[in-house]
Order: sequence, then structure tokens, then C-alpha cells
Amino acid sequence: MSPTRPAAVVVLAAGAGTRMKSDLPKVLHPLAGRSLLGHALVAARACEPAHLAVVVRHQREAVAAHIEEFFAGTTIADQDDVPGTGRATECGLEALPADLSGTVLVTYGDVPMLTGETLKAIVATHEQAGNGVTVMTARVEDPTGYGRILRDERDDVVGIVEQKDATEEQRSITEINSGIYAFDGVLLRESLAQVGTDNAQGEKYLTDVLAIARERGRRVAAYVCDDLWQTEGVNDRVQLARMGAEMNRRIVTRWMREGVTVVDPASTWIDSDVTFGRDCRLLPGTQVLGASTVGRDVQIGPDTTLADVEVGDGAVVVRTHARLANIGGGAQVGPYVHLRPGSTVDGGTSVTAFTELGAEGDQR
Repeated sequence: MSPTRPAAVVVLAAGAGTRMKSDLPKVLHPLAGRSLLGHALVAARACEPAHLAVVVRHQREAVAAHIEEFFAGTTIADQDDVPGTGRATECGLEALPADLSGTVLVTYGDVPMLTGETLKAIVATHEQAGNGVTVMTARVEDPTGYGRILRDERDDVVGIVEQKDATEEQRSITEINSGIYAFDGVLLRESLAQVGTDNAQGEKYLTDVLAIARERGRRVAAYVCDDLWQTEGVNDRVQLARMGAEMNRRIVTRWMREGVTVVDPASTWIDSDVTFGRDCRLLPGTQVLGASTVGRDVQIGPDTTLADVEVGDGAVVVRTHARLANIGGGAQVGPYVHLRPGSTVDGGTSVTAFTELGAEGDQR
């Protein structure tokens, strides 16, 4: 395997997510046009792993159906009754070839801002140093609640101590565990077979693999991520909103750097899979969602929502709500227009105020 192509990525997505207080599985909550799990799988696929597995349990059928619809070819592994991240990872490995060797990444279905570039960097660091385990860490001003990274005099990682078990000295450590790892695949499988559930929680901990690796003489090291957002998971709707705002800020900023004018970034929302041509202008209160594609020199807004809409070059769309519609180049749409799914506005034509177009293009 090359340093940037792991043998496998195992995404843990079996948790109940009770703090979301929702009938929808936590990992299926939407964020910037994808599910939380969708973001995790996009990042995982960017590494081009030989194998990609998602470990499921809570509302298994709904999560599996989502994976099969949007990420066909992904291996779905079922976690059994044994709790813990170690067992979840083991279940993921059991769904993959028994002779799997090379680097195995372990990530989570509720960490949506983790990028493929970061995962590639972890793999490269792991393989170039010949590590047995590489854990992604971050340094934070307030580490309260996080597991602390313990290092030795050579700067190698010697362990991870949870907040509740840490001494006062250890609690002053500001380097925290993200829970994201690169492992030597053979070492991981053999070590997990030795990990038990004899602890206060009765769980099989993935972190126990680190001690076993060191006992076998394998190096455990860290990849320090400078972007704390990439280590953060979503546990409730407050975190979901906070994460959504930051992700949108980054998406809007990226498009402005690509030549799109955004008059009011604070009131403009753009989903992850939207594309724009140069010299577009987005006015306040604009949302461009789903897999919308927008040509060059297009003006959208104010107060406009486009979801899965194709907009041709030079169109002007004002105070319009449209979904699954096609707006031709040079068209003038709005204000106060509703384009229903399947409707088409021909290039160079105008749709006047207070108009609704149906699927057949009829005006009403």
C-alpha cells in the first residue's frame, strides 16, 4: 500500500445518540446537505481505501438503507451485544478479509468536519514512522471532559487517561484524544482478541490496544491536528447547529475565494455539493442547497432558496423558491416565484412576479 492508501477504513456508527432526542438516527441528521455519516464516508473514500466498512446497530435498517442508497459498495458490519469501541472495531474487522494487512483507520460517523486530507496525512505519518498505532490528537485551551494524551521523554505516546481517572497533574495536560486512529491491521486484530471487558463500564475499549502495542515493542505515536473542529463529534442539537454554522462559514469562504461575491455571508447558506461558476453574486437571505449547479455571472437573491436546481449562465433569480427545477441561461425569475419539481424556465425568458410553475411548466 502507498502511504496514502490504507488497507481499510472502519467507521463506527452503532451508537444510539440519545442526547439528540430524535426518532432519526443521530448519524443521519443532515448537515450542509449531507448526513453526518455522509460527511464521514466522503472523507473515508477520499483516502481510496481497499476496504470501507461501517459498523451499525441502533436503528440498523435505516442506517444501512442510507449507506446502500448513497454509498453503494460499502461493507455494512453489525455490532453485537458486547459494548465498547473496541468491540465495534472488532466487528468491523470481522466483516473484512481475514488476511487483511496494512494500515487500518478507525473513524466515527458523527465527526463531520474530519477531512480526507487529514486522514491521508495520518496514514502517511503512521507508515513513514513505522508506527504500530498513531492517534490523532489536538491541543486545546480547555481540555475538560476529554481523554488526555500521556507521553514519555522521547515524546512517544504511552497512554490515554480519561478525565475521571486523571490525577490533578494529568488534568493539566492540554493535548486530547480525538478517538481517531491508524493501526497496523494485523496488530489491531490480534490485540483486540486480548482486550476484555473487566472495567467499570463493562466495555471493550479500543484504547486498550495502545498498551498491548507497547508491550509488543511497537511504537505508539500521535498526529497532532491543528484544526480542533476536525476532532469534534456531534452529540446533541446544540452541537449540530454550532457545527453547521462553522461548516457553512468555511463553504461560503471557499466560494468567495473562488470568485463568488457573497454580500452577506452571515445570512447565506450553501451546501457541500453545490457548485458555482465565476462572478456569481449572492444577495442576503440566499440558500443554495442539495446538488445545485450554478453557472457563471448568475445573481441569486435576496431571500431565495434553491434546492437541487440547475441555473444557467447569466440568469437572475430574485425572491424565488425552487426545487428540482431548471433555469436556463439569461432567464429572469421573480420576485415571488415558486418553481415546483420538474419545472423548466427556458433560457432568455422571464417569469413574472407571483407565479408558480408546475412540473409541466404551466403558469398558475
